[in-house]
Order: sequence, then structure tokens, then C-alpha cells
Amino acid sequence: MNIRSDALVLLLAGGVGSRLNILVQNRTKPAVPFGGIYRIIDFSLSNVANSGLKKVGVLTQYKPLSLMSHLGSGEAWDLNGRLRGLKILPPRTGAKDSDWYQGTADAVRRNIDFIRANPSDEVLILSGDHIYHMDFTSMLAFHRAKNADVTVAMMVVPLSEIHQFGAAIVDDEKRIVEWEEKPQVPRTNLASMGIYVFDRRYLLDALERDRASVDFGMHVLPHAIAHNDAYAYPFTGYWRDVGTIQAYWQANMDLLDPNAEISPQDWKIHTNIEAEGRLADRPPARFGARSHLRRSLIAAGCVINGSVTNSVLAPGVIVEEGAVVHNSILFADCVVKKDTVVDLTICDKNVIIGEKAVVGLGENHQAKNHQYPEHLYSGITLVGKRAVIPAGVSIGRNCIIHPDSDESAYSSLNLEDGVTLHPDGEIC
Repeated sequence: MNIRSDALVLLLAGGVGSRLNILVQNRTKPAVPFGGIYRIIDFSLSNVANSGLKKVGVLTQYKPLSLMSHLGSGEAWDLNGRLRGLKILPPRTGAKDSDWYQGTADAVRRNIDFIRANPSDEVLILSGDHIYHMDFTSMLAFHRAKNADVTVAMMVVPLSEIHQFGAAIVDDEKRIVEWEEKPQVPRTNLASMGIYVFDRRYLLDALERDRASVDFGMHVLPHAIAHNDAYAYPFTGYWRDVGTIQAYWQANMDLLDPNAEISPQDWKIHTNIEAEGRLADRPPARFGARSHLRRSLIAAGCVINGSVTNSVLAPGVIVEEGAVVHNSILFADCVVKKDTVVDLTICDKNVIIGEKAVVGLGENHQAKNHQYPEHLYSGITLVGKRAVIPAGVSIGRNCIIHPDSDESAYSSLNLEDGVTLHPDGEIC
């Protein structure tokens, strides 16, 4: 059988991403909007397309409809045609939770027929929920030069963060000699990026050899390392796992920092403009005579008559006269009414904030959310999709306003730091 030299790409895009809280209540993590006009998955897909790779299988699972609509036929990334293609691989699950993918290796194993149907020398496995720019041709060249069975993209991170990642110790040849998955007592600062190149035959054998191996980092890689088959590909560019609210907010803020080395335009990041709230049909942004804008990204279709500083606004956002938006991220078609203040807040799509309301009140950024203290702890307040905040309401720090909460949910004009408001008016 002839094996083509182009790597087959498997893009893992089925994760729940629960730490993003209400932002993933109705969508999978890779489908979360980012940077005004993008989705998180756009970065991995664009890296694939810009590297000249032509065959991609996207493994979905958790609430995939929004993601599937965004991906379409792959045309936005030039991944459709006779010799190229993007294939959405739907979840292969039954009625029980145990039928869901148990890990990264398990997800790939359950789609092993896609690998067999698309012969290649290597299989490139990616996560669809990272913000980064990478040329995969360099990683593939490294993999081939080492004659490796598996190559892991790795980068140096602060020791204080290594407990979030798989960690490797390497020799002078970049061969991985030891591996620890999320070590609590770090011995290295070299972290896995969740990007793997496998020799195709090795991957098929590994998946078939031990069906109890469900995760690459915990099971498959240690076996390869024990047989001197794994190498670490060094990466030094911008890369951020946006799996937490704080990391997601910071990556958006990095877009506003000229020194942050993130530039979707220079990286040639593509998105589906037909699916993103009909971005292609939006008029240019408009700015009123009394508007004030500083260090912000404003997408097409926005109407700004107030003040916007250090913020990212998606298409169709309206900021009325006297309103102030600061340090915030507003998804498509949000409306900020007159004389309202929105500070350190992430608003999902179609949120309406009434006149003279304040979202993000006070200086107590450390008052953790009562219900989700591990999600909201740095002052950021979340407002869910289609929520309506009545005129005159004040909402504190680290609060959560659930999607579809309207005026009837508010029994008070003051929501204190750390509270969560549900559509039925329940406060946690």
C-alpha cells in the first residue's frame, strides 16, 4: 500500500471545558468566541491550513451543534475540494455516561477507521482549544529527522504552572527520558502543549495493543518513553491554554498589548464569516461625536456613542451615550444602555444592560464566587447569553448572571460580590 507523505490531522474538539462556566453552557469549548470575530478552534485550524496540510478529522462530542455550524464544509480554511477535506467525526456514544470518550487516546481509538481510510506517514493530533501560532511542517521535519515513533510539542512554562500540564525531562538529543502527568512537585519546567505527531503504524499498534489506555499523556506516552521512542519538539512562540476564565480573559487582553506577540492578522487566522452572526453582512463600525475609544478592538457593525477602553467588542455591540465599557469582553449584539458602567466583565451574545446599571462594582476583586470559587476569583463577572440586566442594578465582582435571566429574576437592585443569579431568581 502506498502511504502519502502528507500527515493526517485529528483535531480533538469535544471537550466540555467546564472551567469556562456559563460560556460553555450551550457550546463546546473550541466554539467559544474569541477576539471579537474568531472562535477558539480557528487558531488550530488555521495553523493546519497554513502548514499546507489537507486532510482533517474533527472529533466532536460535547454540545457540538454550534461548532459544526461554524466549521461547515471547511471552505473558510480552504479545506474542501477534491484533494483536501475537513470531516466532522460525530460522537460515538450510547445512552450512558460511560459511553462517552474516556480520554484523548480513547477518542482517537473510537475513530480508528478514519485513520485507516486516510493513509499517511504520520498522524498529527491537536487540541482545538488553544490560542497559538505554529508551523507544523517544522515539527513534522523534526519528527522525521529523529525517526521518532511519537513527537510531543513542548515549551518552557513557569514552575508554578507546570502542575497543569504533562511534563518531560529530555536528554541532549531531545529524547524524552522521563514523563510526569500534572506533577505536584515539579522537577522540570518543560510542558506538553497537547500536540503530538505519531508514526501512523505505531499509533495504530498502540491503540490496539492496550485498550485500557485511554489517555495519551497518562498511558500511551509513558510506554513510548520506556522504549526510547518519544521526542520533545521545542516551541518558543505564543501559546495559551484558554481553559479558565482568567486565561481566556488574559488572552483577549493580550490582543490589545503590542508586546504580547499575538497577532491573528499576521498569523493569517481565518474564520467562517458567514456563520459568525453574519459578519460578512455587517456595516462598518460607527463612532458618535461624543464617543471615546482607547486600546480596544471594535468589530464591524458596532455603534459606539460612549467610552470603550481596553476592551474587545464583537460584531453588532451597541454602547450608548454616557456608557463606559472598561477591561471587558462583549460578544456579538450586546447592548449597553445610556450611563451604564461595565467593568472587568465578559458578556455572552445578545446581553442587554439597562440604563445606569453597574456591572463589576467595587474594588474587592478577591471575593471569590460562592458557587464556583475555582472559576471566578480575580474580579471578572460573567453575564450569560440573552441575559437582561434591569436599569439601575448594581452587580459586584466575581458574579455570574445565568443565560436568559431577565428583569423578573431580580428581587434587589444590588447583587453583592461572588453571587450567582439564576433565571428563576434563585441566588447562590
